[in-house]
Amino acid sequence: MSADLFPVAILAGGLATRLRPLTENRPKALVEINGEPFLAHQLRLLKRRGISRVALCVGYLGEAVRDFAGDGRAFGLRIEYSQDWPDLRGTAGAVAKALPLLGERFFVLYGDSYLPCDYCAAQETFLASGRAAMMTVFANDGRWDASNVEFAGGRIVAYDKKQRSARMRHIDYGLGAFHRWAFENLAPDRSHDLTDIYQDLLRRGELAAFEAGERFYEIGSFEGIRELSEYLKTST
Repeated sequence: MSADLFPVAILAGGLATRLRPLTENRPKALVEINGEPFLAHQLRLLKRRGISRVALCVGYLGEAVRDFAGDGRAFGLRIEYSQDWPDLRGTAGAVAKALPLLGERFFVLYGDSYLPCDYCAAQETFLASGRAAMMTVFANDGRWDASNVEFAGGRIVAYDKKQRSARMRHIDYGLGAFHRWAFENLAPDRSHDLTDIYQDLLRRGELAAFEAGERFYEIGSFEGIRELSEYLKTST
């Protein structure tokens, strides 16, 4: 395993309205899974996979996230924070604001995703591609969420969360890798979504792909919480 994996930006600033009342007074990252905040499980996974640096992009109730995770030493990580509140700038805007913490290349994942994939292999694939960004995909076949990626011959042919086709059998796994310049020119006075960044890079031939072999888990829904809870009982 590489001793120098990219830092990870975790997008943990959403309002989590789908999980209310669990998130009335706590951010989604701190929803309890098997007696511990989800963030603890997520950070330990990243540490086990070789990650050493994390930038937490926080928003709603972000101080509670800071109070829990601190500087990361309790998890064997170095954690820094980028605040995206009260002026939410969208998922891509949050990454752009965190660029000073991330360096030239970095991973991005969502604050409600638990992704037990090979981060070292993903990084090597991204570096070998020579492209501005990389999306990790998974052969979902509509099983755990609506598939939104057409993937063939090792490349992404189409990606769309709204206009899906029968040829879309893969899904955006939730882990991206980027060169910082993919975010440097975003207008700071409006919101930007990560989906739009991916689609623009795909149109320009600048989006590589890495296929994960392990299914994703998420806590964006009550069913997702139940599935992750069961998985963690047997995997850790």
